[in-house]
Amino acid sequence: MRLYEYQSKMILAEYGIPIPRGRVTSTASEAKQISDDLGGRVVVKSQVLTSGRGKVGGILVAKNSRKAQELVTQMLSMEIKGYPVRRVLVDEVVKIVDAWYLAMTIDRKLRSPVMLASGLAGNSHDSQKIEEESIKVPINPLLGLRDYQIRDVAASIGLPGNYWKQFMKVAYGLWRAFLRMDATLIEIKPLVITSDHRLLALDALMIVDDNASFRHPE
Repeated sequence: MRLYEYQSKMILAEYGIPIPRGRVTSTASEAKQISDDLGGRVVVKSQVLTSGRGKVGGILVAKNSRKAQELVTQMLSMEIKGYPVRRVLVDEVVKIVDAWYLAMTIDRKLRSPVMLASGLAGNSHDSQKIEEESIKVPINPLLGLRDYQIRDVAASIGLPGNYWKQFMKVAYGLWRAFLRMDATLIEIKPLVITSDHRLLALDALMIVDDNASFRHPE
């Protein structure tokens, strides 16, 4: 079962992974209020269970709350690859200094969970290419994710040393969420450093086992 972006990010936040400030809504008037609360300039993201939103106008930046209201009105009348847009996520706009791909999944050949990480800027590459070029760290289910593995990943993707402490928190949060949610895949694409020195999960995808007990957060 694939979750919406806003659901995935809410779950990550519960496990200590920083996400942008923002809220989901199904009305243009509420989107205007959210935009005002965030300072006016926001990114408006359609919530549909498919990829490629940005290529068809499903992810747009609004320079002020009035424009945010207009964009949400427009998006709520859209269909993307056959999926009607019923909700939008209104997030703060952040200035990106650098970006990475970070994921947790199951490697069927190794029969174990693995962490994938890449120095590629996730938004500019398709998922298959990212996975092919990512480093892969097998995780022993009995021992769990270890500190040295996280440090190796941070070094391998060229993450600046002053962000390693934050990255440790993100990696452990990802691992805990993966276990607790019975997930088969969690992607953070991208994980970014912002101009105000934050490490944020800017976008996320989560697929959980169809048999897992899960209530969609509203």
